Amino acid sequence: MTLKLYAHPLSSYCQKALVALYENDTPFEWCLLSHEQPQMWEELAALWPLKRFPVLVDAGRTVTEASIIIEYLDLYHPGPVPLLPKDARAALEVRSMDRFFDNYVSTPQQKIVVDSLRPEAERDPRGVSDARAMLDIAYGWLDDHMAGREWAAGDSFTLADCGAAPFLFYADWTHRIDSSFPHVIAYRQRLLARPSFARAVDEARPYRSLFPLGAPNRD
Repeated sequence: MTLKLYAHPLSSYCQKALVALYENDTPFEWCLLSHEQPQMWEELAALWPLKRFPVLVDAGRTVTEASIIIEYLDLYHPGPVPLLPKDARAALEVRSMDRFFDNYVSTPQQKIVVDSLRPEAERDPRGVSDARAMLDIAYGWLDDHMAGREWAAGDSFTLADCGAAPFLFYADWTHRIDSSFPHVIAYRQRLLARPSFARAVDEARPYRSLFPLGAPNRD
């Protein structure tokens, strides 16, 4: 039975899972979540009442959360590119970096975006200011971390990079990565050049007008 992925191309967490699928040319069926296809939302709600995505379905088994989907693929549908090392210590570093990108890049970036969607009277200027400060701290830490290395957890492309790719992509749109962080800028460029992520970026291009802050004329 073909894997089914409930996702939207513009979503950063969906792109995270897509990068893993594209890295290993894993066949799957797109279940595009859009207003034009309400039945897909109904299917998603039946599978996962929280209605968060992406959601992967494999032979009747429902897998939620992008990081878990990637680990699931690595276990049950492995390909030529292992995304989590077999060595437990190396895998711990990968998972640690994955949490870094989720918590300290994606979370503050999404805080800023979501706040922009609220009515003016309900916005949270202090929260947005704190989110921008968090991103600057994260950029600074990551710049030191990436000095002298190619990928987030070392020499190999892993689960951590699957998340770093879309999260840094949108973070730079939301809170520009300053030129004082050259290693982060170079890492982001390497991620954009990775064929798996380049494919995800291209698939999302038709939907860029949906980005609440306005998609910049770059990337």
